[in-house]
Amino acid sequence: MTATNNQLSQYGLALHTTSSQLGLALSDFNQEKKISTWEFGQDLSTHLHIVLQDFLTPHSWSDLVLIAVAKGPGSFTGTRIGLATARTLGQQLNIPVFPISTLIGIASYRKATTPELFPEDHLIAVQLPARRQQYFVAIYEIKDAELLSYLPDKIMTPECWEQTLANLKKPYRQIEATEEELGKTASSILDVAIKHWKQGKRPSFEQAHPFYGQNPV
Repeated sequence: MTATNNQLSQYGLALHTTSSQLGLALSDFNQEKKISTWEFGQDLSTHLHIVLQDFLTPHSWSDLVLIAVAKGPGSFTGTRIGLATARTLGQQLNIPVFPISTLIGIASYRKATTPELFPEDHLIAVQLPARRQQYFVAIYEIKDAELLSYLPDKIMTPECWEQTLANLKKPYRQIEATEEELGKTASSILDVAIKHWKQGKRPSFEQAHPFYGQNPV
């Protein structure tokens, strides 16, 4: 009976804390999906745990079978808070923690909401503003409806990024993302993690590391 109940109560939870927004997503891997965002700014750490508990209701922590977390790039402080929370939950609940790139979350979200803009034979080039007039960038290849890494997360000057795009041998769609839209991509962070989970991947909380892309100033 216990195994049956657990099978009926499998949920994945995603945290996105790499900007001034907090984004949370909860899914039963099927029809049920819950997504919310909050503008907490620098008060994120004050509200996070209370909001998490309320967001999970009426489900319990024991219903979770995976945690997904945006690992960056993004805010140093926010990213650290999200990773620390996800790692703690993963350790306490003994469930896998999937650190997912902020940039693939953006690409996946845009592809899901406007699929007509992203045909199978195109690349997706994502840029997000960084400090010192630079960009966080990544490029993904669409193959069999999956996003595969074509250029891993990097930080580049606008000139270097422009040259990188000019050298591409495949058609691409460019995404110029902003921090203001990151919270709502928690749903896509969770979708990517669920795909990995269904493929049999089970990363431990100890493998959840941030990607900052640059040193704090």
